[in-house]
Order: sequence, then C-alpha cells, then structure tokens
Amino acid sequence: MCAIREPARPGDPAVSLHGLVKRYERVLGVDSLDLDVRAGECFGLLGPNGAGKTTTIEVVIGLLAPTAGRVVVLGHEWGEDDVALRSRIGVSLQETRFPERLTVAEVVALFGSFYPRSRDVASVVGEVGLEGKANVWTSRLSGGQRQRLALACALVGDPELLVLDEPTTGLDPQARLAFADSIRAYRDRGCTVVVSTHYMEEAQSLCDRVAIIDRGKTIALGSPAELISSLQGNLVIEVELSAGGVEDDAVRGLPGVTSVRRENGALLVSAAEAHVTVPALLDLVRERRAPLAHLTIRQATLTDVYVALTGRQYRDA
Repeated sequence: MCAIREPARPGDPAVSLHGLVKRYERVLGVDSLDLDVRAGECFGLLGPNGAGKTTTIEVVIGLLAPTAGRVVVLGHEWGEDDVALRSRIGVSLQETRFPERLTVAEVVALFGSFYPRSRDVASVVGEVGLEGKANVWTSRLSGGQRQRLALACALVGDPELLVLDEPTTGLDPQARLAFADSIRAYRDRGCTVVVSTHYMEEAQSLCDRVAIIDRGKTIALGSPAELISSLQGNLVIEVELSAGGVEDDAVRGLPGVTSVRRENGALLVSAAEAHVTVPALLDLVRERRAPLAHLTIRQATLTDVYVALTGRQYRDA
C-alpha cells in the first residue's frame, strides 16, 4: 500500500483545480481550468504542444504559483505545509538531470533520502527494469534508461500521488510496456497517478479518465470509452488506393459518413454503420476508376477523438 497519511476514499478528489489561471506576461498558459482527479485513478492529460499540460502539472506539484484560482492537492493548498505535502508526491518531469558520477542505485537512494518513508532501493530499481544497471554511472545510461531512472526516483518515496510529465518519451516499445505495467501496479495499490502523454494508445490502455485540453481549457473529459462513444461515428474505414483518387467532399456526401480525413496517404472515413457506408464507398471508388489497394474497418480510438477535437495541424509551444 501507499504510505497514505490521510487516507482518501476511492472516488474522493486527490487533486482539485477550480478556475485555474496561469499567465506569463502576455501569454495565457492556462485559462480558467476546472479538473478533479479522483483518488486511486490514473488520470491522463492530453493536448497539443502549448495546450497548457506542463503548466498545469507544474502548478499541481507546487513549482508554479497560479495567477488565479484554487488548487487543492491531497486535501491541502500550497503554502500551508509545503514540506509535508511534497513528501506525499512523486514527480517525474520531461527532463531530469542526474549527477554523472553516481550509480543508478546511489541516485535512487539519494532521492529516497528526501522522503520520510522510502522503499527498498533494489526493489524500485528492479521494478523499472534497471537491475542490471544498478552499479553503472548515470553518465553511461541511454536516454530510455534515464527515463526509467527518473520513474524510479519518483517511486522510491512511496508517494500517494504520482505526477508524470511525458514519461515515456524516448522509450522503446518494450520499455513503454514495462512502464505501463509499473503504473498499473502502482495504481492497483490504491495510489493516484496524473500523467501527460502524446501517445494516445498509451492513454487509452492506461488511464481511467482523460482530459483533453487545448489553449488552456478542457475541451473533453471522461473515460477513453466514453470519449470514443461520443463520436458521431464509432467505426473508421481506412481506404488506400493504388491509383487515382476520390474527392473528400464526394465521400462526405455518402450515407452514414460523419467525417473524412487524410492520414499518411490513406483516406479515413468515420461512420456509424459499416454495412451502409462501405457499399456506397466502394461504388464511388469504382465510379472514379480508382483501383482499391487496401480497405480495413476498425473501431474508433482515442486518437480519432483527439484529432477530431484538436485538428491535425502540428503546433509548437
């Protein structure tokens, strides 16, 4: 179990943001954001670059003071007893720098010493898959291994709230799967996780609920299943043509079509009923004399929700 000092019942708020505003001179980073993270859940923050995810996380963990609004973390506001509150939170930010002449085990032990109650160093190092690197200097770790070390440093204090900002960036697929297993095990012990990520499939499999934020505001909130079911069409028909093409407007006019977009050369058609839309789509392809190379039908995913709400255009912070 987590070292919970003031036990929260599952479903009670572990983090509450009410009217959160964070302004940087002329730039509005977070705009009247309202969010409640329930105790014992894995909560995902999704959004384009510059949407306000990192700013929100830095306010939650006390690195930034809000311009306006109320922030309650584990029943307390920052400024009441910050040392005690920080001892209950584990954090892994986008980039963590480690002393180059310390070993992995020494770094984890160092971070553990910052907490009143800490876990066994060897068990935490093994949990993140670095047992073979325990006695290796941090300067000799790969980027992915450094990410796993950052997670170990966040876990060693046995926190009841774990806050992770883009924790799997740079990890290979096997490491990402191992990371997900670690987070599920942590949540299953009754602890709370807040994680920001750009990997939609990761959020869909890992998070109990997600908030999609854009321009500092929440534009969607719910479980991945709830958000997917909110789409007008919960099926996606992927079409690739070997030659020629069809116009998007012509596809939009077909029966049952709710949206059309292009991705990596493929036509993605959202629809509610495949048996209505697919025959009409095939008729259109034949009319345009565009040979069909590939057609698949799949259930909509969180990626489809995300693209529908935020668009496909790349944004930088």
